Amino acid sequence: METLTDTAFGLVFVIATVTLSLGSYMLARWFAGRGPYERHKEMAGTMVTRIAALHGLIIALVFAQEMTSYQRLETQTAAEASAIADVFNDAARYDPALLRPVQENMREYLKVVIDTEWAQLGAGRGLSDAAWAAWATAYEQVLDLMPQTPRQVSLRDHMLSSLHAISASRDMREAEAITSVAHFFWIAALSGVVLIAFGHYIYAPERHNLVLLGLFSAYTGAILFLIFGFSNPYSPPAALHPAPLQTLAAKLLAGS
Repeated sequence: METLTDTAFGLVFVIATVTLSLGSYMLARWFAGRGPYERHKEMAGTMVTRIAALHGLIIALVFAQEMTSYQRLETQTAAEASAIADVFNDAARYDPALLRPVQENMREYLKVVIDTEWAQLGAGRGLSDAAWAAWATAYEQVLDLMPQTPRQVSLRDHMLSSLHAISASRDMREAEAITSVAHFFWIAALSGVVLIAFGHYIYAPERHNLVLLGLFSAYTGAILFLIFGFSNPYSPPAALHPAPLQTLAAKLLAGS
């Protein structure tokens, strides 16, 4: 159902871009009045080529930026799951009875992140205080340890390092939710679609011309839809699910 909804939203995005482009073309034809347009073709062609080149470059750069951020978040989520698993397993190696509260805090942390925080980031409300509280409690518990053997010293240091890695992952996740460049990109993208359509006013509204302009606009709309989706990786249409955290939570909760 979610896939069908995202596909429908993508089609709406594409149709809206095609409508904007063809509407701009018709408006330019109406504004320019009746021809002849032959003497303007060279100038219009040069203008359209230059605007289209800049427009394509801007879209390509923003698409690459958003795609890179999306993939970075995906990698960082897997690293965060690995760090949580390290804390949980090292607590068992240190002293299962003593550090059972640390393990419980890691379970609680995962539950809050998956059930609450991910959607909260998608809505622009930032990180969950409850998740920070679970992390901070576990951190204090590990800090208060008094190792008696070299093995315990090593395990304590590794748990602290893993908890620091979890904190860094959280900061990065919040940054990805609020630092998208796409918010400043839409004026340039949509004005480019309009200006390119304006530049084609010299060509008669014949079926083949309209089809070609529509195909160009549809492809542009598809790319713009992808950029829109990647700009907020925590919510549809291109929501990145915390699959590594969910897999880890299933294993840890099964063993509780």
